[in-house]
Amino acid sequence: MKILVCVKQVPERESRFLLDASGKGYSDQGINFVLNPYDEYALEEALLIKDKLPETEVTALSLGPARTEKTVRRALELGADCGACILTPENYYLGPGETALQIAGFARERGFGLLFFGIMSEDYMRGQTGPMVAALLQLPFATAVVAENISSDLSRITVERELEAGLREVVELPLPAALTIQSGINRPRYPRLTDKLRAREQKLEIITNLEPLPPGRCAELLRAFFPPPSPAGTFLAGNLEEQAETLIRIIRERTDVL
Repeated sequence: MKILVCVKQVPERESRFLLDASGKGYSDQGINFVLNPYDEYALEEALLIKDKLPETEVTALSLGPARTEKTVRRALELGADCGACILTPENYYLGPGETALQIAGFARERGFGLLFFGIMSEDYMRGQTGPMVAALLQLPFATAVVAENISSDLSRITVERELEAGLREVVELPLPAALTIQSGINRPRYPRLTDKLRAREQKLEIITNLEPLPPGRCAELLRAFFPPPSPAGTFLAGNLEEQAETLIRIIRERTDVL
């Protein structure tokens, strides 16, 4: 069994964001980038399968600029066997459809039995890349997976999907298949010292030739900006009667009410 886990590099939540010179994104200056927390659950689920089936090989793949290598090495520290980076130019925006195109190009001829994705990324929170990769590769897929079990002959996988109002849906899929993993399905492990040492020296597969993008981009980033500050509140002076009169006057001035 070969499992591909797609991991994304995202800014740490506590980072202070500044717009870049293009006005279409944020500057990397002063930002600490980390492995997307949602992807940690997907990676851990793949590693749990490897614990049960020792012949399983787990490959971590990330797409982004050169700094993305750090995220792949973090996945190796946690237990992934192999790592690969699809490099993009600095400050180059790829929407979920175009990201899915690059991942599908990597995975198409490599014989992966399972493709795992975090349910979404912590920065954009779209949750679209996994299903789009499955569509491009014509694979069966399930989203918001909270439990999975592979058949003994490795031909099928049964999963539980989280629905609204606490409901669960049980789905059986033929392999190969793609799954987006819900947070809370497991408890991501801490890296072992041996894996941390291995991750420092292990050679990564670096891909610099991107898949050709279709004519007319799926999505184009037009502008990034901070929301305008909320207007300051108005404090009503005087006693209760005076405050009530002032409030009525303000409402009349600003609406057609009363």
